[in-house]
Amino acid sequence: MPSDESTVRRERRGRVLVVRIDREAKRNAIDRATACGIDEALNLLEDDDQLWAGIITGTTAVFSAGSDLRDGTGGPTERGGEYGVIRRRRSKPLIAAVEGPAFGGGFEIALACDLVVASRTARFALPESRRGVIASSGALFRAMRALPLNVAKELLITGAVLDADRGYQIGFVNRVTAPGEALAVALELAGDICASSPVSVSTSLSAITAQHDAADAAGWEVTARAVERVKASDDLKEGVAAFFEKREPRWTGR
Repeated sequence: MPSDESTVRRERRGRVLVVRIDREAKRNAIDRATACGIDEALNLLEDDDQLWAGIITGTTAVFSAGSDLRDGTGGPTERGGEYGVIRRRRSKPLIAAVEGPAFGGGFEIALACDLVVASRTARFALPESRRGVIASSGALFRAMRALPLNVAKELLITGAVLDADRGYQIGFVNRVTAPGEALAVALELAGDICASSPVSVSTSLSAITAQHDAADAAGWEVTARAVERVKASDDLKEGVAAFFEKREPRWTGR
């Protein structure tokens, strides 16, 4: 499916590819066209020898609210998995440049990146438990890898919000910027990467990834079982209904 140029924009900045999710009216939620647009852009990053690093960002108001709950994402892409990025095997570094909320799948996109630059407007959260669902795009295992274990647990089971400064203090965020400056600082960081040998960078990333292969496979297996358990629950139906009806859910625990 061809990308929708109104929802995903890409721009070359020398050896860096900037991928921008531009669907602000929908809080940059990922529908099928947007997932395909991200997938195509990251395929270009991987396949073009003139590109050495990538940045994924949103708008100045919001990074991404994750899946489009009304229209859906249409399932994983062939090379990138969910959202065109979550299960992608990459040999080139990808930086998340975050302004505003990165909630649910938006946070999981950031967790799938190698580095994170966040402005002081950035907010990270996994609110799925408040809707009767679970984080299904890698956060069940990547959150505890990128964050202290108890912080990851709190985010996953309470829907708590992590701000940029706290994210920096605990080592998840690499750079904190003034509002509106996340992309500019991410470009500086990408420039630092491009000053290194692309062979060395690629080899280092591949070596790190290889060490997590077995853990990732187990993580995806556990995630699939958890999704099936939640899909069979009454709480899932109630959580989704409450979200669209803009009311507090009435949980039954079934």
